[in-house]
Amino acid sequence: MNRNILLIEPNYKNKYPPMSLMKIATYYKLLGDHVTFFKGKLQDLVLNDTYEALLKQLYENDASIFWEKYKPEICKYLKKGSSEEFYKIPLVEESLIINSLLKYYRRYFRNKEYFYPENRIYDKIAITTLFTFYWDITIDTIKFAKQLCKDEKNVLVGGVMASILPNYIKKETNIYPIIGPLIKPKMLGDDNNIIIDSLPLDYSILEEIDYVYPANNGYLAYMTRGCINKCKFCAVPKLEPEYKDYLPIAKQLKLDEKVFGSKRNLLLLDNNVLASSRFNDIIDNIKLAGFSKDSTYIEPNIFEIAIKNLKKGLNDKAYIKCIVKEYKRLIKKLGKNAQEIYDLLDKYYLLNADTATKKSILDTYDMVKDKFELLYSKRPRKRYVDFNQGIDARLITEDNMKKMAEIPVQPVRIAFDNWKMHKIYEKAVRIAVKYGHKNLSNYLLYNFEDTPLELYKRLKLNVDLCEELNASIYSFPMKYHPIEDPDYFSNRDYIGKHWNRKFIRTIQAILNSTKGKVGKGKSFFEEAFGKNEQEFEKLLYMPEVMIIYRFYYKNNGITEKWWKCFNSLPQKKLNIAKNIIESNDFSSYELEIFDKDILNLLSYYKITRDDAEKHFNNKNVKKSKSNN
Repeated sequence: MNRNILLIEPNYKNKYPPMSLMKIATYYKLLGDHVTFFKGKLQDLVLNDTYEALLKQLYENDASIFWEKYKPEICKYLKKGSSEEFYKIPLVEESLIINSLLKYYRRYFRNKEYFYPENRIYDKIAITTLFTFYWDITIDTIKFAKQLCKDEKNVLVGGVMASILPNYIKKETNIYPIIGPLIKPKMLGDDNNIIIDSLPLDYSILEEIDYVYPANNGYLAYMTRGCINKCKFCAVPKLEPEYKDYLPIAKQLKLDEKVFGSKRNLLLLDNNVLASSRFNDIIDNIKLAGFSKDSTYIEPNIFEIAIKNLKKGLNDKAYIKCIVKEYKRLIKKLGKNAQEIYDLLDKYYLLNADTATKKSILDTYDMVKDKFELLYSKRPRKRYVDFNQGIDARLITEDNMKKMAEIPVQPVRIAFDNWKMHKIYEKAVRIAVKYGHKNLSNYLLYNFEDTPLELYKRLKLNVDLCEELNASIYSFPMKYHPIEDPDYFSNRDYIGKHWNRKFIRTIQAILNSTKGKVGKGKSFFEEAFGKNEQEFEKLLYMPEVMIIYRFYYKNNGITEKWWKCFNSLPQKKLNIAKNIIESNDFSSYELEIFDKDILNLLSYYKITRDDAEKHFNNKNVKKSKSNN
């Protein structure tokens, strides 16, 4: 069809690549369309589009200049109108046409003429969405993209947030999104029978962007869809209402390996894999895909894979960018011995993706290919499988844990959503460990219907199980917020019925010091969360700065003074103070509170991080002076 397709993921930070857009990329390429993937600042997208339009005009008027060499100066001029950058560009003083072209496109960009209907270059735009608390950036992205599409009816919005809040998105953008996975033909409006959700992922589009996904060396897949449960806090029944119990992946992964090279790990996003009546088939298919218990991975020659795909024309922009990255890695690897290869690549302008060309890469290929053998390790490394969304403790049995031991699952993620199921959870952990699954992890939902003390008890149970079973369990407390409530879906302000702002801040302050996770180690846990329930409750009310800078305030005696002051208040006064402390707002209580004992206690909560930082900075300055 030769349409110009733009795929956008909003510029939020996220761990996993957008599988839906990777499948949509495959779909449009099958139809013969030109596909661009973008994630970043949208102004950079239109700046680059403006530059490309100008570049075409510059070459039509003077092909003797290698204009790509001057992209930094041209883009700075287009963006800011800087005369200093303008006069660094060739022929601006000698050629009236070149001069006029640059000034025309500067006005074009400044006046946002790329939004004018006659200047829009994209035939279709598909935008994915993720969490509802990314509401603002997602809505802004959709509104911006609407102005880039030739016909606003061809702006397609889908994904998690879109499926959960379609009516709200319609109200804000006048676009009614596509709900759920693309499991039927014609869901994107084309008249064909292709089911997009069944298509392979186009991993090449990830090379088009500067953003690097943390989970970037694994195959992404589902082996089941949906979930048999209807948990009140979960959106899966709405996102994937029909449970599908077996989606084999081995054949597709082998094809992916031929095109994109092998990947070390397998990331499975199933929401309840143990509910499948074909669980044994799932494990056997994973083994067939190359992920048996003792399977290993050897890093592929990324350079050769990129060259192969560049020759085939699979995604020139992506593979040119990928190859330039590999050139830079090679130079770094060679160190003092890199001069010869550096000079060659520099001569052909191959050290920058903006100046590197397909022709120059292929022309120099024979001169550099042997060097790349040094870059890729031949050491076998273990492969791992990750059922990333966790498995259901209620469905764990001796049989399925024994079967799962045939593949290298690490970590085994077992859901532990509330304290009421602690006996079921504990039994599940013991069964898993019995069959060799000693690296475990779980997400602990809090701020839902639980109490803070129940969160502590779940965390402590994991630490105790680690010690008893000689296992490793990493807990990741995850704060609940209602994703369909209009008061809360676009923010993270929701407070559960047993929680308050201070308790939430206490948990967040502790997790900041533990980098969001709680692992094995009883002494570390007791220092972070308290040796017992009473110490944990003390932490809940402790001033935040004394949690973050725990040892400093403990050692200088201020924490002890606060606690003595806290406990010295009569119950009636303490209740008044607690109401203010639990609000976590200490900006104006002096207007209402006049009791000197309460004011004395609340003064500890006015100590800020800046106060602590000033102390440490002054201490470092004095230390530096004494050393001099």
